[in-house]
Amino acid sequence: MGHMSGTATLEGQRPDDGHFAAGMTVLARGEEWLINEVSHTEHDGVRLVVTGTSPLVRDQAAIFFHRRDHLDIVEPLRAEDTLLLPDDSPGFRRSRLFIEALLRKTPVPQGELRLATAGTHLADDLLYQREPAQRALANLRPRLLIADAVGLGKTLEIGLLLSELIRRGRGDRILVVTPRHILEQFQHEMWTRFAIGMVRLDSTGFARMKRQLPVGRNPFDHYPRVIASIDTLKSAQYREQLRRVTWDAVVMDESHKLISKTALNNKLARVLAPTTHAFILASATPHNGDDESFNELISLIDPTAIVDPKQRATPAQLADIYVRRHKMSPNVAAQLGTEWAERAKPLFVDCPATDREEELLDELYSTWITPPPDRPAPIAGRGSRLFPVHLLKALLSSPAALKDSITNRLKSIGGNPDRTRETEALHRLAGLAERVTDDDSAKLSALVNVLKNEIKVGPTSPARVVVFSERRATIDWLYRRLPTRLGFGPPPPATGGEQGVTGPVRVLHGSQSDDAQQRIVKDFALADTDVRVLLTSDIAAEGVNLHRQCHNLIHFDVPWSLITIEQRNGRIDRYGQKTSPQIRVLLHRSANPNHEADERVARVLTVKEDAAHRTLGESAALMGLRDEEAEATSIEQAFLDGRDIAELIPDEPTDETDIFMAGAWTDDGDDVADPGRDITSPEVDDVLQQPRLFGSTREFIEDALAETYPNPADSIGLAWLDPADYPETLTFELNRDGARLTDLQRRLKALPQSYLDQRRVLEQITVTFSTDLARQRLELARKHNSNKPKRRGQGTKEQQYAESGWPDISLLTDQHPVTEWLVDKVLARASAGTANARRLTARVIAAAVPNPVFLVNGRYSNRQGKPTVLAWLALHYRDGGLYVDDREFVRVLQDAEVNRDMRMSAVGDVSPLGALVPQVVQEARSEIARRRNAEEDKLMEPLIAYEQRLEHWRKATGARYEQLTLTGVRERAERRITNTAVAIKNLLDELTTDGEPTIRIVGVLVPQRSTQEV
Repeated sequence: MGHMSGTATLEGQRPDDGHFAAGMTVLARGEEWLINEVSHTEHDGVRLVVTGTSPLVRDQAAIFFHRRDHLDIVEPLRAEDTLLLPDDSPGFRRSRLFIEALLRKTPVPQGELRLATAGTHLADDLLYQREPAQRALANLRPRLLIADAVGLGKTLEIGLLLSELIRRGRGDRILVVTPRHILEQFQHEMWTRFAIGMVRLDSTGFARMKRQLPVGRNPFDHYPRVIASIDTLKSAQYREQLRRVTWDAVVMDESHKLISKTALNNKLARVLAPTTHAFILASATPHNGDDESFNELISLIDPTAIVDPKQRATPAQLADIYVRRHKMSPNVAAQLGTEWAERAKPLFVDCPATDREEELLDELYSTWITPPPDRPAPIAGRGSRLFPVHLLKALLSSPAALKDSITNRLKSIGGNPDRTRETEALHRLAGLAERVTDDDSAKLSALVNVLKNEIKVGPTSPARVVVFSERRATIDWLYRRLPTRLGFGPPPPATGGEQGVTGPVRVLHGSQSDDAQQRIVKDFALADTDVRVLLTSDIAAEGVNLHRQCHNLIHFDVPWSLITIEQRNGRIDRYGQKTSPQIRVLLHRSANPNHEADERVARVLTVKEDAAHRTLGESAALMGLRDEEAEATSIEQAFLDGRDIAELIPDEPTDETDIFMAGAWTDDGDDVADPGRDITSPEVDDVLQQPRLFGSTREFIEDALAETYPNPADSIGLAWLDPADYPETLTFELNRDGARLTDLQRRLKALPQSYLDQRRVLEQITVTFSTDLARQRLELARKHNSNKPKRRGQGTKEQQYAESGWPDISLLTDQHPVTEWLVDKVLARASAGTANARRLTARVIAAAVPNPVFLVNGRYSNRQGKPTVLAWLALHYRDGGLYVDDREFVRVLQDAEVNRDMRMSAVGDVSPLGALVPQVVQEARSEIARRRNAEEDKLMEPLIAYEQRLEHWRKATGARYEQLTLTGVRERAERRITNTAVAIKNLLDELTTDGEPTIRIVGVLVPQRSTQEV
């Protein structure tokens, strides 16, 4: 059966009133409140988000700040004073719901490294996508650089990690920072896949916020989960507001943009990194080729990882905070199946130069690229060698791009008399460029032919294609020419002063507003929008998913960088692509073999990238430069030197660090965890089976609604839809006959306002327990777009879709706002005390037990209020003593037949049981203390290891700076070392188990008979 717990002399002690945890009931301002969220602030003490449970404040939401020196303190209710009450609800439903809700609300403890939510989301459960979450949770703090190659699903990996943090009570306040064109895409993935609602603060969101919030209110205090663009947040105004806010988790996507110390992006990152517990960076190209800059990025994650910022980081230093895999990694390739169709071999489209283009090439080469010895190039000094290549690449893009480059150069020269020869040469080149008409453009003709005759783009075809160009002038020129040539008619008028936002041919570039960029990306992902061709600069080469309705990509011009080519191709060649991606490359060909730049460079780079993609999984590390600009410069110089580009680029990386950065590292037994390690082994593929009293989330939801609303069909319009079309799907109203569900509405307001308005989500919500149906509705939403809201029952089933890619039915997971809302509802009602006595209560139920069993939850917490030791106890009372049941807590309840089939049975006089409460609490304290002692070494091991690491870093870094001769520089370095050491010491103190345990009697089981003798 078990053992009798010790008898510690703790009777009458109360939990340290500085320790709070979600699920506790507290007194504040004379009323009872249930704690929903706990966080710590720098100056205001403990921040408590609560829901009222006593009659006067029942169901009201509030926020309290607790500090010991405040008169208006928040006081936890004492477990010793728990009042036992018979449960008179049908089938003891109230008690069963309370225990289940408390199991769901209690965070997973700090030392638990198994994943608690894997496999529960609307996403394929791939083992390799679990690894970032597993590695982050194994760290002292969840801090990680996710550097997976293009297309593996970094957004999904981030979503799983955030879900795990939320389940651990460490994800109440989240900030996600992304490039502005993928704001909605990221927000959409978090909601539809993981049921994580995030307020999107784009230009429209900030404008709405300014109207709604009082003047001077910090918006980042108001919204607990936010997604905003780095372009907006890097401004001084928002940086200062963010400096005063703390977060549980901050995610910064495309984090390679943070590297330069002088950049505003980097300043933003240095503001955010110290304000958050979890700090997640994501980038497929995290290293820009400069070791010191990369080390700066790593120091944001862990200040103690790098001793000498000027030296190259080693695999050992990065092992715990860096994860990198690619498509060909064994543990990745084995899991992709049909969800990532194999890329077809690239197709090269020869574009023979017309006569006037040949004239331009002759002039460009003879005057700028390879002038004869007796006639030097017209440009000298800085940049003189590479500027001619800039002109050549512009010509290879389009005559419009060449003219644009010439115009910009002439503006920069002005009337400088020392640049007369260059000015004359530029005017001569411009004159030839002006003679080139649209009909003289070989690439334009070839593009139209490919679009119309090979890909079949046209008014009656659904075929889509994305066309990349490095040059904005080329994109604008193509936008003016393509629609008519493809049979779509002239381009539509500008929308909001911006061209290319609507119509069959769209334009995406960095000068557009965030609203325009997001609309274009969204429309391209929907099947029934009119967009057919997306003309884009390399802004779309990072982070944008273009594969939903498209598998054709054309390089109108080829960037002289393997990294950029790979990033471009990854927009359609990525996980989730069901059709074989087809890449086409337009090659400008000349009758003069000496003028074949596209053949010498573009073809070679395309072939090299494709070969590396198929054998290595990625090409970014081949040249060892890890930076687009550095690669382009190296290739330009080699081109001018007449070198063979194929020989310049190796077939595989050779440098050890490049191999590590490429995700191709293998551990040779030196205890260095490689970034692409096999995670299919049992010790890694380890998912936590969470204790549940109810057989399913559906059972819990059904009973919770019935308990909260005695007649839910009348009070909230609850209805189950036709199971033939909508299996396991229910709908109910949020604002009906006075039963306004304001708390649920508040949780849902994080969704886009347009979606809330058009689908009327704040009036009626539809959710399903069927993963298949939820997936179907999501896919249907991606296929259809509507400018008019449709209500259920109007039109065919296929027409009943959500607007603009957002599904009308969401999967009701454990972390869905509806589930969390009902959990809090159940806890608030079950935690309410009597009208006069401010006391905790516990219900007594009759079950299949031979003697009374007290059900107790106990936990130790750290100073952050997060649980470190957790115990669910069943204490049997017999023969005058209390005995701890060794069985799993839920097993005890199952064996006692506590389930939905229970019948009511009298519990008799509960007052004798009430007299045992102080003894039960004392025994529970002793047992949880025993378990803490047993786990102490395990809990302290990572803290001690990190403290030793900190000491090593402090000494090594200090010794390095002692060599500095400049006193001021040395003193600043010493202050930085000291401040870092103090900050981490404080963190270690915060993570250490502290104070007395929190004890809660959650129920009492008694034998099924009419009276009880104790």
